[in-house]
Amino acid sequence: MKLDVHDMTDMTDNTVIDKVLNAGAAAPRAGSGLVATDVSAWFGERKVLDRVNLTMEPGRVTALIGPSGCGKSTFLRILNRMHEMIPSASLAGEVALDGADIYAQERRITEVRRRIGMVFQKPNPFPTMSIYDNVTSGLKLSGMRVADKDALVEQCLRRAGLWKEVEKRLRAPGGALSGGQQQRLCIARSLAVAPEVLLMDEPCSALDPTSTRRIEETIGELASEVTIVIVTHNMQQAQRVSDTCAFFLAEQDTPGRIVESGTTSEIFDSPADPRTADYVNGRFG
Repeated sequence: MKLDVHDMTDMTDNTVIDKVLNAGAAAPRAGSGLVATDVSAWFGERKVLDRVNLTMEPGRVTALIGPSGCGKSTFLRILNRMHEMIPSASLAGEVALDGADIYAQERRITEVRRRIGMVFQKPNPFPTMSIYDNVTSGLKLSGMRVADKDALVEQCLRRAGLWKEVEKRLRAPGGALSGGQQQRLCIARSLAVAPEVLLMDEPCSALDPTSTRRIEETIGELASEVTIVIVTHNMQQAQRVSDTCAFFLAEQDTPGRIVESGTTSEIFDSPADPRTADYVNGRFG
């Protein structure tokens, strides 16, 4: 049944988080499982996703690959209830975090988005807000309190691989950082509310190779603590950073769907579908 959503760098000891977060905020752990079951999506009458089924395992990096316009970013936004921000949007199916449907009536959107964070294609720090205040901005929005903000800011910036570069200018505007630094600041901001899942929509598409490498290193460092789902058009990046891949495709005005999914080595070295082989080897898309 079609449902309208309007009706429904240096790693430090993670025990620091235990000390700075009080009751109501959990310390980082090895992520939580996210499972999409028969997810379809529409914008108005136009169906853009058709019966997507995908398991995103705890503490792993899942890459969503496929040509532009096949629904990858739409699917990513469905995973933390951003799809419903568009007035004409609707969806069917279920998205479960640790077995509980995130679209259940009793589920608060703010709680879902705290547990499932998002990093966008274009870095979006608050430009006039300080680096320090950027990191802590999500705490107020999510109603979280911390015993020691300074320790939390340092920990999150370290986990995002940015601490050494900004530790002496925490009160400088976030907008004064380079593009790659801004993206890592956005990652630190997301980590401050202790998410279990981190969604990343082409986080390196506008970055130079050096910044891209640092973001990829950060992803590798975070993967043991947070479940990561990343959209990327860079096949080499997908191979470098992910454990599993899902190949999305929309053909001849049909909605996007998953052609196949599996371990990254399976998808790139021995795909079951010839369309997957063509895409990962650059023969179309």
